[in-house]
Amino acid sequence: MTTAPSFLSGFKRRLDFWNIATVVVLAVLFVLLILPVFSVFFVSFLDEDTGAVTLDNYVTVFTRNYYLKGLWNTLFVGGLGTLGACLIGVPLAFFTARFQIKGKAIVSTLAILVLVSPPFIGAYAWIMMLGSNGFITNFFGRFGIDIPTIYGAHGVILVFTLKFFPFVYLMTQNALMSVNKSFEDAARNLGCGPMSTFFKVTLPLVFPAISTGAIICFVLSIADFGTPAILGRGFRTLSTIAYSAYTSELGGKPTMAVTVSIIMMGISIIALVVQRRILAKRRYASALTNLPKPDKIEGVRNVLMHAYCYLVVGIAMFPTLVVVYTSFLNTKGPVFQPGFGLTSYARVLSDAPEAISNSFIFALTAVVLIAIFSSLISYLIVRRDTAVSGAIDVLMMVPYLVPGVVIAIGFVTTFRSDWFDLTGTAVIIIMIYFIRRLPYGVRATTNNLRQIKPSLEEAAINLGASPLSAFAKVTVPLIFPGMIVGALLSFITAINELSSTLILYTSGTATMPVKIYISVLDGEFGLAAALSTILLVSTGLCVYAVFRLSDDKEGSFT
Repeated sequence: MTTAPSFLSGFKRRLDFWNIATVVVLAVLFVLLILPVFSVFFVSFLDEDTGAVTLDNYVTVFTRNYYLKGLWNTLFVGGLGTLGACLIGVPLAFFTARFQIKGKAIVSTLAILVLVSPPFIGAYAWIMMLGSNGFITNFFGRFGIDIPTIYGAHGVILVFTLKFFPFVYLMTQNALMSVNKSFEDAARNLGCGPMSTFFKVTLPLVFPAISTGAIICFVLSIADFGTPAILGRGFRTLSTIAYSAYTSELGGKPTMAVTVSIIMMGISIIALVVQRRILAKRRYASALTNLPKPDKIEGVRNVLMHAYCYLVVGIAMFPTLVVVYTSFLNTKGPVFQPGFGLTSYARVLSDAPEAISNSFIFALTAVVLIAIFSSLISYLIVRRDTAVSGAIDVLMMVPYLVPGVVIAIGFVTTFRSDWFDLTGTAVIIIMIYFIRRLPYGVRATTNNLRQIKPSLEEAAINLGASPLSAFAKVTVPLIFPGMIVGALLSFITAINELSSTLILYTSGTATMPVKIYISVLDGEFGLAAALSTILLVSTGLCVYAVFRLSDDKEGSFT
């Protein structure tokens, strides 16, 4: 008589809301993340003609000069771009953390604006300045001075340096403000000078933050498609090679494109593992007491320090200002005319209204899904201490490491078959925006949830509320600010997405980044500038919203 009720009660326990949520989350991650990545990995071992399992694709990549050159170019611009970001980001962080800088908030705000603007817009702006017909190039040309154009490896490195240094700056600044000043005081008391103290004491203490920022710079640099595609002019990286291989293999198995993409992903993973191994060998912790206070210095050193801070963010922001300025120049077709006007914006309304609406519709739809799933995933990670929730937490790192080109090709191999084909549809673009930007929402919401005591939810359940009701009526209102910040960060990155969209779009699903990229290649700089300005204004408004809603403004972006 008691068997049936006990079975039903056990069944109901297994049908607990959070068990169902766990199954749904795992299913979504399997279909949209694990399966595409696995399909990319699997296809890389197939022969394009016979479909037989082979290692020939990898042998080709590591023996043919075309691919080896692309691999070297990728490591070259990624490494030097990261080095450049560290060389300007660390001093900027040190000056703003340890000394009184007038306008420090402006410096940080401009650095964040540089960070969230898409890198291909910066590449396009540098063409306007230092291209074959750039205004800086023409200015020096009037005096008979020929200066190098922006095209080639040096241009790509410059853009990467100025685009990604805020990662190093923000993370290092936060670490410097948390260092126990007693270590530095002790070094000075033992006779170390300021420089010796910095290199022997301060720098080792903040090395984890610097290395983390550097790893992010490196991973984003090697995965970036727009910058080398626009500025390369024959300088090929693995991302541009993968895209070219994909377009040439349309209709068949994208074996070489997939193989190159797997190597890109492997480089990112190796870089992360090396960084973790380095950090594991030493201990970097210090007590969060006796925190440093900004010092005030006078004279020439103060002037030089302020000049450096303003100059770095000024140069980094200058391409953005050039884009906005160019958007208001009169144009006749692709040719700029004297004077100012709104002709470029009129062309946007006539030639690219669908790209604008697509960008907002796709990004906003993805953000709604991100807000829903990030709240569920965050709860599972923070409140459900199980092996499954730990695995979900680890999976949230995968979108950070996998380049957009890799995920996009994985989506093509997964969601294109004889009986259904999602490529080119709005659905597949929304899906890739969702899975690529989901970690932003999860991290923001997780940080918020960790500050909330579980006893509040337990009290609601003890008063008779179901787990779902307690979550909806108690937890969600408390983590809502984190959900909004995560959604805004997801929107910022989703609306600027280029690499994955470029592989999946059709004429009816083109977005603003795709239209900007095509316009630059076609020489339609006025149209590209107007679209870029609309994109930058949209991004800037979201940054302002994050600043208003977040207690830790810089931390929200790092």
